[in-house]
Amino acid sequence: MSVNELDTFPKLLMHNAEHRPNVDAMREKDLGIWQTWTWRQVYKEVEALAGGLKALGLQRGDRVAVIGDNRPQLYWSVAAVQAMGAVPVPLYQDSVGDEMQYVLHHAEVRFAVVENQEQVDKVLDIKSQVPSLETMVYDDPRGLRNYPEPFLHELTGVQEKGRVYARENADFFAREVALGQGPDLSIIVYTSGTTGRPKGVMLSYDNLIETGKLAVKFDNITEKDETLAYLPMAWVGDHFITYGESLISGFCFNCPESPETVMTDLREIGPTYFFAPPRIWENLITNVMVRMENASRLKQIMFQHFMKVSRKVGVRLLEGKPVSLLERLHYALGNVLVYGPLRNVLGFSRIRLAYTAGEALGPDIFDFFRALGINLKQLYGQTECSVYLCLQKDNDVRPDTVGPPAEGVEIRLDENGEVLFRSPGVFMGYYKNEEATRDTKTEDGWVHSGDAGMFTEDGHLRIIDRAKDVGRLNGGTLFSPKFVENKLKFHPHIKEAVAFGHQRDYVTAFINIDFEALSNWAERRNISFTGYMDLAGREEVYQLIREEVEAVNRDLSEDPEMMSIQIHRFLILHKELDPDDGEITRTRKVRRRIIAERYEPLISALYGGDERVDVDVRVTYEDGGTGQLRSTLSISDASTYQQLSKAG
Repeated sequence: MSVNELDTFPKLLMHNAEHRPNVDAMREKDLGIWQTWTWRQVYKEVEALAGGLKALGLQRGDRVAVIGDNRPQLYWSVAAVQAMGAVPVPLYQDSVGDEMQYVLHHAEVRFAVVENQEQVDKVLDIKSQVPSLETMVYDDPRGLRNYPEPFLHELTGVQEKGRVYARENADFFAREVALGQGPDLSIIVYTSGTTGRPKGVMLSYDNLIETGKLAVKFDNITEKDETLAYLPMAWVGDHFITYGESLISGFCFNCPESPETVMTDLREIGPTYFFAPPRIWENLITNVMVRMENASRLKQIMFQHFMKVSRKVGVRLLEGKPVSLLERLHYALGNVLVYGPLRNVLGFSRIRLAYTAGEALGPDIFDFFRALGINLKQLYGQTECSVYLCLQKDNDVRPDTVGPPAEGVEIRLDENGEVLFRSPGVFMGYYKNEEATRDTKTEDGWVHSGDAGMFTEDGHLRIIDRAKDVGRLNGGTLFSPKFVENKLKFHPHIKEAVAFGHQRDYVTAFINIDFEALSNWAERRNISFTGYMDLAGREEVYQLIREEVEAVNRDLSEDPEMMSIQIHRFLILHKELDPDDGEITRTRKVRRRIIAERYEPLISALYGGDERVDVDVRVTYEDGGTGQLRSTLSISDASTYQQLSKAG
């Protein structure tokens, strides 16, 4: 099979099994030990699973749900389903019943491959509402021995059926794989549903493989690279990078033992290639700051000194720009004493390439990691373009832009500043939603991104915010809530923020505290608390958060265009914004309309001059039950500043 014929992922798998059979393809940490599969071994596992699914009645065109944490067996399932001409539909593993039922029913799923008893139970609870669902396969048998349902099958048993099927149907796998073609539907990925019900984005093999090849070439990704597979399989970024790029380039990806061990497993693997949404980078910087708060005074002074050096020199060194000998020596000393040990603690000792995407990353956070010598870049795109539209070049990375359009991508701005694009990755359409497809995708292939942007003089794209979220203060100043929120989240004790200001006289904000960071802070100060709600309401916490809000205001005051969007008042919410409550998506994007409706009395109090406000909201517990959470919240004023010079 020639390289030009490698137009589907199963064909790429067969190619890797033939041309790099003994190269490591996947690892998983199980019971503290890393298990490894080569490309040849993965091929045999996928072939057996494909035969088993075929024996159970899987047909070309069937939709197959894949639900669970990142497990080699679930990635095998995706490949096996595609090899048989069916279509994988990955779901978020933490979806509640209503979310799961909607996707399974809307996609007309016939088969489901799930990780464990937890996922089996969730699907069983809603199966009566999904008439198309006939068969379920599970990977981990613990707790499922006595389940009587005849449509339940253990994955290893299905593979054994597949081996029997293969003996009775020689070369069935190669014949089925050969039937697949580049224009075929490869996967249906459901959007996060920021503004309503998720939409099923249909992506072809051509969409994913053509864009994947360009990305692999752009960053010189090879089989010698390694990455960590920890992001939800239902997110297109994981499918593109972990699954797609590994098949294209032949690199190995590593599945952590559990979501709770990701940071430990990251340090053990030391990937060369790492992808993370902003919330992960925000969490990493919070962990660094918390560690420094617990460090000795000498270490704190050393850290602060060398971080000043890194901010001055680090990025220039990373990009190969002129740096004096004295500065190089100073940075080299910092690398021995601070930067190197810090990268090692974070798991980035071998890092060559890192990306962030999904939402804008605050420039302060972005510069922090690049100053440490981590080649962190921003990627801009969305599900509808097969992940990316803009890629930043290694020697031209800026925190306030997402780089120029990538090879093969066309971008233009309409009269309202909305970003429109055409590319090889443009999706086939929304599944069973022709109206939404027509609203998003023009007849000549241009796609409305929904983002507001602008080009710099040298062709870099700058994303302002979601077009529908950009507003203006009553005084006429342009207001981007995400820009303010990112500034706030740079501070280690602020986990989430929601800013308000459109058609208002000034900006206000809701704050979610970072409970782990603040618990550590409170314990060192002998501040007692009983839980999240109690800690969030403490006056000492309000004072700390007030200082961090005012630090943001001082920063904003340095820019005459940003002076007017300083935060005048804020409150600390008594609970975390939760996807189970519909307040944020599974990818942690704020659902602004829902928050505006649910917390309207709180917003009114922020602008009404109140000092306290009562709140009573419905919450969803981990077991799926609901209840009411009541509290009285304090509202705090924050100092604002006149324009300061950079030196001032």
